[in-house]
Amino acid sequence: MSITAVIARIRLNPYSRAVQSDLRDATQMHRTVMRLVPDGLGDSPRRTAGLLYRVDETTTASTLLVQGHHLDAGRLPADYGHADVKDLAPMFAALRKGLAVSYRIVLNPTKRERLPLQHKGQRGRIIPLSGPDADQWWTQRAADAGLQLRILTPTNLAPARPRGADATPMRHSLIRYDGTATITDPDALAQAVLTGIGRGKAYGAGLLSLARAKTP
Repeated sequence: MSITAVIARIRLNPYSRAVQSDLRDATQMHRTVMRLVPDGLGDSPRRTAGLLYRVDETTTASTLLVQGHHLDAGRLPADYGHADVKDLAPMFAALRKGLAVSYRIVLNPTKRERLPLQHKGQRGRIIPLSGPDADQWWTQRAADAGLQLRILTPTNLAPARPRGADATPMRHSLIRYDGTATITDPDALAQAVLTGIGRGKAYGAGLLSLARAKTP
């Protein structure tokens, strides 16, 4: 399987007004990362571009990870931050059954509300999951994606809040999972890395990062 994908690691400039605005506004962050992909991609440009992103924050720095088929980091604002773009082909080529990996992913775990029979044909609300329910949700999605989880450590993040007059009022609950896993299906895993997992991809969820697990 021939895979074309790259990832940009952008160490954000905390003094940039554009960065400060994006970190407060999930809608604006989405617009900024979409600047990295080519124009003219049709009605579903994010999906066509294979664009996924995540913000990793520590006490000293914030890093924006952006993944796509083709990215042009030169289209970011001039003072946005330092970007390194890396080809993901070697990572995909290294995936094999039985390989132990470490992972990180930010997710928006949800379920669809089940309605009474008298509401047949109608769709229930999307309900965010938390605690053990969210852990079980991720465990099942990971299995579907070709990963058998060994360790999962959840960290609750601030919800993504789209802003602006035309933005949806919905808050997107976010949980970051870090841990280790064993690959059970390399092809399914490659597809999950390329397309992302779960809802909220336009708001920083779904990007699965992998690395070879460190041996004790």
